[in-house]
Amino acid sequence: MIRVGVIGAAGRMGRLVCRAVAEDPDLRLVAAINPSLAGESLGALIARPDVDVRISDELDTLLQAETEVAVDFTQPDVVMDNVRWAIEHAMHLVVGTTGIGVPELAEIERLLDREGNESNVIVAPNFAIGAVLMQRFAAIAARYFPAVEIIELHHDGKRDAPSGTALMTAHAIANARGEAWAGPAAETVEGVRGGEVHGIRIHSIRLPGLVAHQEVILGGLGQTLTIRHDAPMRESYMPGVLLAIKSVVGRPGLTVGLEALLDLPRIEEPGP
Repeated sequence: MIRVGVIGAAGRMGRLVCRAVAEDPDLRLVAAINPSLAGESLGALIARPDVDVRISDELDTLLQAETEVAVDFTQPDVVMDNVRWAIEHAMHLVVGTTGIGVPELAEIERLLDREGNESNVIVAPNFAIGAVLMQRFAAIAARYFPAVEIIELHHDGKRDAPSGTALMTAHAIANARGEAWAGPAAETVEGVRGGEVHGIRIHSIRLPGLVAHQEVILGGLGQTLTIRHDAPMRESYMPGVLLAIKSVVGRPGLTVGLEALLDLPRIEEPGP
């Protein structure tokens, strides 16, 4: 049984992760970190009175609880501090917090090497298995369609734009297709054509009522292909989170994305 601690336990995703871990017979929830609710009962927060864990504001609580795998669902401005702490304390880590880009991934690899690779880290921009498959389908289709744009739609509380999933999708498409396609760039309103990543336009929508959605629209001579993934409930991420928790102990170093856990080849980052 794997001993699990959750950082950001009182957040929307954190509470779902805590409940999913508590309900999994192969896992044991032993620690919860969330400064704003320190001292409160985690079991009461997630409607699981059988969970005898008090929320703490100190990462050292993870050590005291003999945590084997920590799960981070916090905020982009603090996640790297948590990653550094976990690696320095030889603790395996699953990161679901968005905002980790190429520079941060490079730092994680350096930290792991410096600390003797005593801990393993999985970073996933999206834990929905359907979203991972959507990215892969888009990469396959990009070999046959010259033009593509991405529309990602999220709730209005999401702090980063574009989403990590949209960025990974653009990276996958850029690696898969032979030549970049340049669409019309003229704008009568600045920014209306969206941002550009590796020559691929990304449009970010933030509205109340949404959770997480993405469309990849590919165009060719006389036809279009639309690949869409919708996650209207955050519970859709839990199978991927649990898979990562159970896999991280046996995956040395840094793993980016769920592809490797699903036996899909890793998508390499494109060059400049």
